[in-house]
Amino acid sequence: MATAYSREDRLHRLRLIRSENIGPITFHQLLARFGSAERALAAIPDLAKQGGRGKALKLASLSSVTAEIDRVAALGGRLLFCGEPDYPPLLAQCDDAPPALCVKGDVPLLRRPCIALVGARNASLNGQRLAEQMAQTLAEAGICVISGLARGIDGAAHRGGLAGGATGAVIAGGIDIVYPPEHEALQAEIATRGILIAEMPPGTQPQARHFPRRNRVIAGIALATVVIEAAEGSGSLISAQLAADYGREVMAVPGSPLDPRAKGSNKLLKTGATFVEDAADILSALPLLSGHLAEPQPDLFRTPPPPDPETAELARARPILLEMLSPSPVAVDELLRRCQFSPAVVQTILLELELAGRLERHPGGQVALLMGR
Repeated sequence: MATAYSREDRLHRLRLIRSENIGPITFHQLLARFGSAERALAAIPDLAKQGGRGKALKLASLSSVTAEIDRVAALGGRLLFCGEPDYPPLLAQCDDAPPALCVKGDVPLLRRPCIALVGARNASLNGQRLAEQMAQTLAEAGICVISGLARGIDGAAHRGGLAGGATGAVIAGGIDIVYPPEHEALQAEIATRGILIAEMPPGTQPQARHFPRRNRVIAGIALATVVIEAAEGSGSLISAQLAADYGREVMAVPGSPLDPRAKGSNKLLKTGATFVEDAADILSALPLLSGHLAEPQPDLFRTPPPPDPETAELARARPILLEMLSPSPVAVDELLRRCQFSPAVVQTILLELELAGRLERHPGGQVALLMGR
């Protein structure tokens, strides 16, 4: 059951996720293993050393996270921690859910059913008009329309959602950074009449690596992701794949085979996405979607492993797992099947390697070795 954390616990949780080499999956595994963020912080140096790290790991200071909390408050926002009542409930089910979100605006919107509308930045006028109409109808029906505040389809979806009274924008940078610049007024309006959502701390300028992370938040919040105009290889297709990985519905609007902007969305339809032409098609599927996701799904990574794997078994497993890993991503599930070691041993060694800066996590529960580290 969701519960509000104490101020001290929130500070420790923020320190943990802001520390070097700590990503969301590692955060949740550390919390499950050690029971609290404070104990996890104390254990990190030894884990990193076991993973082969030579120099001390940089842990976020109490003063830095206190300053971040004060900055968020000064901006008129607040922090939502995974597990607290106002944190988006479907996002909390994802194994890589952000441990903390910075939000500004109408927080209760996140308790509504959410639908993501995404698509091309260079969208056609017809595509933008359709996105705006869809979003307005969905919002008027009590749905919170989620998108990424990008040019094109995203901007149109937010304008329609505002007209209907409910939209949320997941942004790649800090809550106080406007991107793209031409959406300054739109971002300000969403902060007032909708809700802005950011995983990054205030002041963070959006960089290329932040956008896939933003896309997973969009997909994780929503019951379904609807794609309107998306070229092959576009970020919208990443959002769709992430939605599928989370067990959510993927929907797509068909487009002309002659339009490159429809190649990706048409391909989604060929591979099993739900065909939709208007908001009515989406709304008709909602009761089934809501029922399917009513119960949280079990999560391997949130299940605490046995507290202390045997030292001898860890020592035997480390070289074997290192040999199995490479710069090409491999699924953790496959490692577990092939290595013959327990999940507790595998998770511990992967934690050690990541904390040492020698392992990188990829979408879909995959990991890859970072060479030269």
